Formats: sequence, C-alpha cells, structure tokens
Amino acid sequence: MGGQSPATAKIPCDVLLTGESAAALDRLSALGNQLSGASAAGGKAKILEKNADDIVVTACLRTAITKGGKGGFKDTHAADLMAGALRGIIERSGINPGLVEDICVGTVLAPGGGATEMRAAALFAGFPETAAVRTLNRQCSSGLQACVDVANQIRSGMIEVGIGAGVESMSLQYGPGAVSEFSEAFENHKEAANCKVPMGVLSEAMAKDKGVSRASQDAFAAASFQKAVKAQAAGLFKEEILPLKVKFEDPKSGETREIVVDRDDGVRDGVTAESLGKIRAAFAKEGGSIHAGNASQVSDGAAAVLLMKRSTAEKLGQTIIGKFVAASIVGVKPLLMGVGPWKAIPKVFELTGLTKEDVDIFEINEAFASQCLWCANELGIPQEKINPKGGAIAFGHPLGCTGARQVSTLLYELKRTNKRIGVTSMCVGTGMGMAAVWVAE
Repeated sequence: MGGQSPATAKIPCDVLLTGESAAALDRLSALGNQLSGASAAGGKAKILEKNADDIVVTACLRTAITKGGKGGFKDTHAADLMAGALRGIIERSGINPGLVEDICVGTVLAPGGGATEMRAAALFAGFPETAAVRTLNRQCSSGLQACVDVANQIRSGMIEVGIGAGVESMSLQYGPGAVSEFSEAFENHKEAANCKVPMGVLSEAMAKDKGVSRASQDAFAAASFQKAVKAQAAGLFKEEILPLKVKFEDPKSGETREIVVDRDDGVRDGVTAESLGKIRAAFAKEGGSIHAGNASQVSDGAAAVLLMKRSTAEKLGQTIIGKFVAASIVGVKPLLMGVGPWKAIPKVFELTGLTKEDVDIFEINEAFASQCLWCANELGIPQEKINPKGGAIAFGHPLGCTGARQVSTLLYELKRTNKRIGVTSMCVGTGMGMAAVWVAE
C-alpha cells in the first residue's frame, strides 16, 4: 500500500484493479461524479461563491476537553455534557428550538448507542418533543459523520434545520467492555480479526512499517503541546468553548462541589521533544516509538454544530459563521487505519475540485503523532497549515466528540486569521478515514 498513490486507491481494502475492470471503475466513477455534480465542482472560485442552497453553520461550540479519570468532567455523564452543549447552541444562536427538526449525536462508547440518554439530553436542554434525536457510531469520525448526515438531510429536503453533534465520557465509559467478543469464525478470518487489534499496537507496527522515527513523532507531539499552550494563553479557544458548571468529587478529600469548567485541562506547558524522548515506549519493549506523550489523550467533552440552508438562515436572521461543502469516507486495511486521512483528503479534493494549495488550515486529528505526521508528509501538507492551535495530543480526543469539535476549532481560527477554506479529517478505527471541506464567511 505504501507505494500506491491516493488517486489510484479507489476500492475497498486497497485491492487495485487492472485492465478492463479498472477502466470500468473509472467510467462508473465519472458517471457518479456527473450525477452528483462533483465533476462540475469548479474548485476554489466556485466554492467561495454564496448560493441560497449552501448548507451553512450559524452556531458551533464545544465544551472544554478534560482529562479522562481526573479532569474537570470526570464525574459528568456524557448526556449531561451533551445537554450543556445543546443548550449553548440555543443561547448562542437565538434559534427557536421548535425549528430544529433533527439532532444527530456521534458517540462511541455509550451502551445501547446512547440513543435514550441523548433524546433525554435534547429535551433537558430545551428542545421540544418535535425535535427528533438519533445517535450514530463511526468511531473517531462520529462527530463529523453526525454533522455530514444532518447537512445531507437538509440538502435533500428531508429537514430544514438540524444539529450535528458529538460527545464522549471516556472517564465513565472507556474500557474493554466497549468491544464485543468475536465469534470463532471471525477470529479465524484474518482481516476481520485485525479489527480488534489494539490501536497502540497497530500504530506501533505502522510506524515501523512506514519508517516514522521516534524523534520525528516526539517533535511533532511537542509542537502540538507548544501550539496549544500558546493558543490557550492568548485566549484563542474562548470563542469556541462553552463554560459548563458541573459537580466534581475531590479525589483527596472526597468532597463534592460545583466547579465551572472552561479550559482544556490536558494542555501542558514546558513539553519538548527532549522531555518526550525520556518516556518509555508503551507498546513495544525494544525499539518502540509510541507512548502517552505522542498519542492522543483519553478525554471527556462535547460539541455541537447548528446547520441550515443559507436561505433559511437569512430568513431567520441567523448569523452565518461558515458553510459545509463536501465530505469523503474511505476504507483502508484495518492494520493501517492510521493512513485514513491520506486517502480521504484526496477524495474530498476530487469531489470539490480543490487542491492542497487552496486550503488554508487542515484540522487533522492527532490520534497518534506517527499516523498524523505520515499522512501530512505523504500529502505534502506544510506543517504550518496543520492544527495551528494544537491537536488531540495536546488537549485530548473524546472519541465521538472530536469530529464535531474540529468544526468549531477550524471555523473560529479561519475567521480570526481572515482565511477562508479549511479541511477537517481523521483516521477511523478498524480501517477508515474521513474528511470534509468547510468555508468560513
């Protein structure tokens, strides 16, 4: 797979077709593009146009992201985090909650898919019974998939106004019980069984296979911390973060008190490549490169994005922050799940007619420094365009939340820096990748 270009990686499991089969696939892809309008995407100039049917964002926010098991949200249930974020959307946008027709919440670890508690969270937040609610799980891309699903519902005419969201309480729901046991038949099927290989183990193997050095991973991770520290000190997260008042049990005294959580508490000052270089590798006794300092943090948090057509926003007097353009989803080998963005980003470029030079900011989830760095290098993305305020290594990766969180982080930074086009992307457990294009107003 390493020698295969993204442009030719068009079919599941990276199995390349040749001859007539490849030609047939290309014809099918071209026909699909014509039917979807992708072939006439028009690139940057077309994307920057404003049209009545644009799917726009009129409010987006996130909670702070806190350390799993010991941070500010360690005692707060996912539904309470989600209720806080949804209430924040109502308050920030001024939207009549009765106009919201569907709320889609990405969540990974919740028992039963979290469907019951997320419906309850919407009602508690102030939405009437007429606002439908559902949950979805596409692992690390769940929050983005929720936003994309709502955008496509609006685009198709199914609804007019909706919310894409994501949430995770890794403090309360993370653990071995999150994955069911496989049948003997699955265990004996190589690729199926590979879906259960722990992330750290497969990422260690990928780093070795792709030649991503320990030093380069530690340097990338240190830069993430340093960017986040600088951004936090400058108050650059304040617009996107909604402060929440929650109950917190002091681990030393056992006392429970109310606190206001308004900062990402995983951000650490003073982290350098040298300090990270002293941490013992976690997944290989000899020659290992991945450890707690160059991988995403286990965290808690929630995020939400309010979406509607531009014509609807103008009719309602909603302030438009940005717009959703298009998204891509791809599959890769389960053991190479970390390369997902390398395949998903070129696909969304094909759908939109964009090039990497057209994009001002890439928010690529830092599941592991190894995979994020490899994808960026293979795609030729300049480091200064990637996660300018730091990423999941510095402040955490609440699984279902991240994809929705990236929308706020991206759009507010584009606005602050007077830039326009951004991409959000992530690798996805069991071997997938997702990417989306957004434009700031």
